[in-house]
Amino acid sequence: MGAFMNVASARAIVLAAGKGTRMKSARPKVLHELCGRPMLWWVLEALRATGVDEIIVVTNSELDPLLEPFGVRTVVQAEQLGTGHAVRIALESIEPRGGFVVVAYGDMPLVDRAIFEDVQAAVDAGEGTPLALVTARMPLPSAFGRIVRTPSPGGEHAIVERIVEAKDCTPAQLGIDEMNAGIYAFGEGALREVIARVGNDNAQGEYYLTDTVELLIAAGQRVVAVPVADYRSVLGVNDRVELAEARAILNRRLCEQHMRAGVTIVDPATTYLVPGLVIGADTTILPGTTIAGATRIGARCRIGPHSRLDGAMLADDVTVTESVVVDSMLGERVWLGPFAHVRGGAELGADVRIGNFVEVKKSDLAEGVKANHLAYIGDSTVGPRSNIGAGTITANFDGVKKNRTEIGADVKIGSNNTLVAPVTIGDNVVTGAGTVVIRDAEPGDKLVGNPARSIAKKTTDT
Repeated sequence: MGAFMNVASARAIVLAAGKGTRMKSARPKVLHELCGRPMLWWVLEALRATGVDEIIVVTNSELDPLLEPFGVRTVVQAEQLGTGHAVRIALESIEPRGGFVVVAYGDMPLVDRAIFEDVQAAVDAGEGTPLALVTARMPLPSAFGRIVRTPSPGGEHAIVERIVEAKDCTPAQLGIDEMNAGIYAFGEGALREVIARVGNDNAQGEYYLTDTVELLIAAGQRVVAVPVADYRSVLGVNDRVELAEARAILNRRLCEQHMRAGVTIVDPATTYLVPGLVIGADTTILPGTTIAGATRIGARCRIGPHSRLDGAMLADDVTVTESVVVDSMLGERVWLGPFAHVRGGAELGADVRIGNFVEVKKSDLAEGVKANHLAYIGDSTVGPRSNIGAGTITANFDGVKKNRTEIGADVKIGSNNTLVAPVTIGDNVVTGAGTVVIRDAEPGDKLVGNPARSIAKKTTDT
């Protein structure tokens, strides 16, 4: 309950001014993506989920112009003088208002809402606890700062005395396995007062935010440690190896959310998801499948193996196997694949069947349409129950613009046809193998040849 009382007036400062040189990249570190979202996005989303209503990101000159889409206030740390300096210039950029300030790092995408809530809940400036910080038991050796404790007056618990940065640790202190995770919640008034007293008398000549612990304790204040159960949840990302490790953890979390909601994911390790997906109950996702964008999948679908959906809208009972669907809609009971490609705003009605090596682009296929083999349907409208033969294409580009092909209901297009757009083919038309249609076809006509000619009259005469 304490977390929800505190966060109503909570601000956050996110430290993201580091250059991230170990990424070996022209892209700022916190903009590298995990599961389809920039690293920084994960931190901001977790903070906002707790009710934080104002976020200040401390950036560098290269990163700052790129953060407008994130909807945060930014302040540039022109000189890299340490975390204490970064927090101080962030506070100088905003008016005091009381409440609480969470301090976090922009390269820690694994920190979830619960951790931020727990550390905020532990702060109570009115009761002499103006600072809570997250700690974790980590494998040694480690570059994280060590939590130094002293026995409490009652002897029952050791209390936090100070944090010592790894570069400043004695050999004995390097043996401590309780580490500072770098996530803090301060009473804003206490933070503003103590940050002004942080000095830079250390091996690096920097202003350490961690020095606030010792300064507050020396002033008679209490500092509370909030331990996490799994140290991996507070690991930062410094290079591309750690980026891949963090992505795997986040992807596993996303898969588990959907599995607990009734989705079968056969192999989470080879199923790649992004946040915000909607997947219906009793849908099965097979290995090697990537689902991205604003994809929505209905109930009882079967997706994969080795398929990719991006911005796809699937109704119930759809099957997509070893195929790609991008920015398109599939109606109920559509069967797609293997090795099919549907893209560019295509809409497939109920019971459509699209088979091996068929591409559908920017086309509307009514219910019951079939194109089972080796076809290209582009910029087209196909009426109910029509069949597109193997090897058929709609020749939609005339060298200047794309043109439409209109195919009616119950049409049977033979194998190896070329439909040269713009062209309209009426209901119940039948074309023979190898036909090249360059003119509109009347309903009920029968066409053969190159260019197509009608044989409907001859058939009637005989």
